[in-house]
Amino acid sequence: MSPTRVVLILGLLCAFPPLATDMYLPAFPQMAQAFGVGAGAIEASLSAFFIGLAMGQAFYGPLIDRYGRRRPLLIGIAIYILSSSLCLAATRIEPFIGLRFFQAVGGCAGMIVGRAIVSDLFDERESARVLSLMMVVMTLAPILAPMLGGQILAVAGWQMIFVVMLAFGLIGALLVWFGLPESLPPAQRRTDGLGAMLAVYGKLLSTPAFIVPTLVGGLGQACMFAFITGSPFVFIGLYGVGEQAYSYLFGVIAAGLILAAQCNRLALKRWSPAALLGAALALNVGAGAVLVAFVGRGDLIALLAPLWFAIASLGFIGANATTVAMAASGRYLGSASALIGVVQFGCAFLVSSLVAGHQNGTAYPLAVAIAASGLWAGLIWLVFGRARHQHAPAVNERQHNPQKTSASQ
Repeated sequence: MSPTRVVLILGLLCAFPPLATDMYLPAFPQMAQAFGVGAGAIEASLSAFFIGLAMGQAFYGPLIDRYGRRRPLLIGIAIYILSSSLCLAATRIEPFIGLRFFQAVGGCAGMIVGRAIVSDLFDERESARVLSLMMVVMTLAPILAPMLGGQILAVAGWQMIFVVMLAFGLIGALLVWFGLPESLPPAQRRTDGLGAMLAVYGKLLSTPAFIVPTLVGGLGQACMFAFITGSPFVFIGLYGVGEQAYSYLFGVIAAGLILAAQCNRLALKRWSPAALLGAALALNVGAGAVLVAFVGRGDLIALLAPLWFAIASLGFIGANATTVAMAASGRYLGSASALIGVVQFGCAFLVSSLVAGHQNGTAYPLAVAIAASGLWAGLIWLVFGRARHQHAPAVNERQHNPQKTSASQ
């Protein structure tokens, strides 16, 4: 498989969740009016989506270790397509929230399978570089999605946003069907019973070399979901920014992820993923502290700089934390990828719910959530990060894969 083709296809598949998350953010007021509910009910559809992302990845993990990567991926895309189409017909908020849950269950397949395929084909350092390149592709989604959503709302209703989501699903299905072969040979698939495969989660959770970077990455990514949940209220409701102007501001801040991901790819030629992860966490903690300190000024401009650096640091944190964790998972790459996703979106659900449930007419819920998530991530890495060097992974049973590419090749 061409590495460029793999990155582009997997990047598009991994973009399903951010597209489905961010594209309809500018439509929140319109959807609340259409469904006859308050803003909190529309925000609940976002929280349901995060729950679906977490639970869906736990479901796919054992499957892709047992049945390969391709078939579960196609099933997930089919679920995403079906639920996206049904969202168009929803007339009440309750079924819409349920459909958003299933949309997430289907859409998360690309994320978990993508991480597993990268680990199938590349060594640790090269995996971090490939994941960084995928993040560039993925990050275009949260940058362009609110802009696209704002433009769609200018000429059509909120349902057209879900038509676009449906179109992306169909394109993804065609690309996988015709352009993404299986990366896990049958000889390397798990043949254990379901109970034994589920027990792998227990092994991974008890392996410091895996669970520490997984928690760090999950808490780091929670910063992004705090921003996604809280930014419509802060920018539009609190500071009076228009829907299209909000989409542009959102894009400028999210663009920091692209720049950081590119810098990460270059930095990995000299430094290890673990070293870069520690430096990025320090930047995130510092930016979060400044963000909280500037909220009291009541000035949107003052918030943008620390917010930009806090989100940009995730371009380093996400790829490197994932790489360090996956390298410690042995041959259980599918289950490891699933558990990483469960932790990430479990943190996302918790943080987004806290932001939505503690709105007090200020930007403090957004700022405190970002700062607290980053601080906990930094403390966990500082205190427990060395455990990955002191304890051999209990699940390090990876078989040699002749397809795997070294960074030196």
